Amino acid sequence: MRQWFQFPIVEGNASRQAHCDLPEGTFERECGKEGFFGPASHMYHQHPPTGWIKWEGELRPRAIDTNRLAPKGDSPWDAELLLYNQQLKMRLWRSSKNMDHLVRNGDGDEVLFVHQGSGELFCDYGHLSFGDGDYILLPRATSWRINIKDNETVTLLMIEATNGSYQMAERGLVGQHAIFDPAVLEYARIDDAFLAQQSNTQEWQVKLKARNTLNTITYPFNPLDAQGWKGNLTAFKLNWRDIRPLMSHRYHLPPSAHTTFVANGFVICTFVPRPIESDPQALKVPFFHNNDDYDEVLFYHQGNFFSRDNIDAGMITHHPCGFSHGPHPKALRNSLESPKQQTDEVAVMIDARYPLDIAPLPEGVENSQYVYSWLDQQR
Repeated sequence: MRQWFQFPIVEGNASRQAHCDLPEGTFERECGKEGFFGPASHMYHQHPPTGWIKWEGELRPRAIDTNRLAPKGDSPWDAELLLYNQQLKMRLWRSSKNMDHLVRNGDGDEVLFVHQGSGELFCDYGHLSFGDGDYILLPRATSWRINIKDNETVTLLMIEATNGSYQMAERGLVGQHAIFDPAVLEYARIDDAFLAQQSNTQEWQVKLKARNTLNTITYPFNPLDAQGWKGNLTAFKLNWRDIRPLMSHRYHLPPSAHTTFVANGFVICTFVPRPIESDPQALKVPFFHNNDDYDEVLFYHQGNFFSRDNIDAGMITHHPCGFSHGPHPKALRNSLESPKQQTDEVAVMIDARYPLDIAPLPEGVENSQYVYSWLDQQR
């Protein structure tokens, strides 16, 4: 791959180190390509790059409050479609009932992020217990169902990789045990619970989603009847609490440093609690940036989201590529004044290489005024 230039050009009043030592009274904006891996320049502006006062047109920052979505059916295929393109589909499903059927995704691998609740998952490969904060990865065409713990409601963020398979992120110089050791992954087991749910006398249906249509396949027995298996393809889970993030006390790392899974056309990153940069000259909140090749989506799971104001757990923000975004004014001020030494937020980020569309949503679910949330009320 050709390099854009062999060295950076420095013009005017600029910092020599990105995200540190900003010229007094300026706001840094990163203009980058290829998701923080390609050529980039850093602008130093007199005013915040998000300081607009009016926005006309549909290509704007969006915010979705999934807490306002009513439960929709007893099957994961009843889940509300949120955002989509040819490479991925994001849905949200909320249920308090055990599934009385199996589902199978013939269109792609599925990642289930457990936002709320706990229970048991049964699939072709065996049994997994799950709880809040778990990622569950299900290979394409895996049949599965869940039982939900008594008196609980399970909320799943479902992320389908339509055009390819999920893979682990490249660890590079930090080695294979960084961020999380593969030994912390838990895979589906053929245990007593799995064997006990097998039945030869009851009819079971498998609802197969393939080519965006539903097909119902009926068996005179429970097709989750494996007695054993071997290989290196399976269903497994990873909890965010087992992720140990890369950190730098003197430099704010880009979101790509927190990549968890890689798919064709997008990545999934996980933001977990970490120490705040201690260098007084380093930025302590996500820097203003134009990530001009990727749409950025954040699902807020829990905690205090220090770069955003008026954002609650269960909300989603979508920042299409092509314009600047960054911390809200209140968050930027707090980062300079707050004595906090550690973040406490947990969020799932999806960076999509190709533009995402927002599905039609029930009235009141989208915050239509989110585009104006960067207005500085103290001006």
